[in-house]
Amino acid sequence: MTSNESDSNATTSPAANEQSDAAAAPSYAQDSSTACQPRAMIEAIGLSKFYGPFAATRDVSFSVREGELVAFLGPNGAGKSTTMKMLTGYIAPSEGEARIAGCNMMENRIEGSRHLGYLPENGPLYPEMTPLAMLDFFADARGLSDDMKQERIEAVVEICDLSSVLYKPVSKLSKGFKQRVGMSQALLHDPDVLILDEPTAGLDPNQIRGVRKTMRRLGETKTILLSTHILQEVEAMASRVVMIYEGRKVYDGDVQTLREIGNGDLDQSFHALTRDESN
Repeated sequence: MTSNESDSNATTSPAANEQSDAAAAPSYAQDSSTACQPRAMIEAIGLSKFYGPFAATRDVSFSVREGELVAFLGPNGAGKSTTMKMLTGYIAPSEGEARIAGCNMMENRIEGSRHLGYLPENGPLYPEMTPLAMLDFFADARGLSDDMKQERIEAVVEICDLSSVLYKPVSKLSKGFKQRVGMSQALLHDPDVLILDEPTAGLDPNQIRGVRKTMRRLGETKTILLSTHILQEVEAMASRVVMIYEGRKVYDGDVQTLREIGNGDLDQSFHALTRDESN
């Protein structure tokens, strides 16, 4: 090597080295605006579901980042449940992709399900079993060790306040307690992500209050997508809203901006974004 070549290498500027390092780094490290953001735990990427000529959803895209509690809002029949079923891998999308914690739910559903707790609307329960027997069964189905099973059952019984009904058949429980049992099985394996479809549907005001309290507690450590058509639930629990109407996304933003669409009234905002122009 010549002395000139040596001098050239020795005097390479720190800025030049930083540029070289940046060029070699993954693309997500180059964007300072996104580098420090929490990762996306729930991703809907162009999700569509067709039943013959009918489109239940069409090109729905959004993401929920780690630690967010997002309300998935829309009138009945808007496509909320269909979208959630695609996100969880329960049904296959006609087009698009669903990801949970980075896992494609059609290609790698088992791994994605390790991160996911799902409470469908009117979730199926075994009416002849007690809550304790059900939790024991689900823990075995998920392959939890004996020690972990005991620990997690105790934890979800406390979170969902089930101690007073542990030994009663599910068929004898109120609607509110049945919802709690469904929630407990969704939490049993301590998932990072919760997808909850209308968790307050059919509950009385006291039961709804209990669900809100549980959601706020869970929102401290988990990523939650919660569907509803009840505007009070949005205000009480969520900081961000994704709204869907006739199978298409019509809003994605914070609650305050949504309120401004209706001049400070969420009811008016909802109507403005979901009204049938033919009426």
